[in-house]
Amino acid sequence: MEWRGAAIQNDGMTASALPLIAIDGPSGVGKSTTAKRVAARLGWQYLDTGAMYRAAALAVRRAGIELSDREALERLLAGLDLAQDQGRMFLAGEDISEAIRSQEVTLLVTPVSADARVREVLVDQQRRIGARGRWVVDGRDIGTVVFPGACCKVFLTASPEARAQRRFLELQAKGQSPDFAAVLADLLRRDTADSTRTASPLCKADDAVELDSSILNLDQVVDWIVQRHAAHA
Repeated sequence: MEWRGAAIQNDGMTASALPLIAIDGPSGVGKSTTAKRVAARLGWQYLDTGAMYRAAALAVRRAGIELSDREALERLLAGLDLAQDQGRMFLAGEDISEAIRSQEVTLLVTPVSADARVREVLVDQQRRIGARGRWVVDGRDIGTVVFPGACCKVFLTASPEARAQRRFLELQAKGQSPDFAAVLADLLRRDTADSTRTASPLCKADDAVELDSSILNLDQVVDWIVQRHAAHA
């Protein structure tokens, strides 16, 4: 099935590929919501790597350490106890699902997730979790770094304006009064930071299929990915 607005490139499937769907893309494109819906449709599990980086950022903030303090950061990472269960994020047994969505954590997560050592530790955890397959995983380097052997790789994108509009409406639905220009500026800032960072920058895997969701709704995006996976399973 083909939808207007979908840019499709490459097959990206091999017979020996890991049964795992990797969804990468820029901030605000709806990767997490899409991945959760795809996982539910397939009866697979969803691994929220973004929540893991937010949890690490929250841990850094609570510890009151600077990323430049490498000894303190190493101690924190050595004891970092993260877990996910039924869509909830836990830090040392504490449900932090709401705490990691605070504005303070949002501002801190970009530099924390760009830190090479933080990424090394979390990528190792992500690989151990996903090694048996039957996961849907979203992020910015899932198909390129974390699970390069995934059976299905999707690079989900949309125009900055479309992504900003979605985020704007999401914030309004939560009772906030966002400024559209500020929301757009924040997305562009994160795009630049994600695509230019030294450790695992945002980019499309060579064997990933690109889907532009600018004019697609969520159901269409989910249907496309599920059908794409089924056609190459």
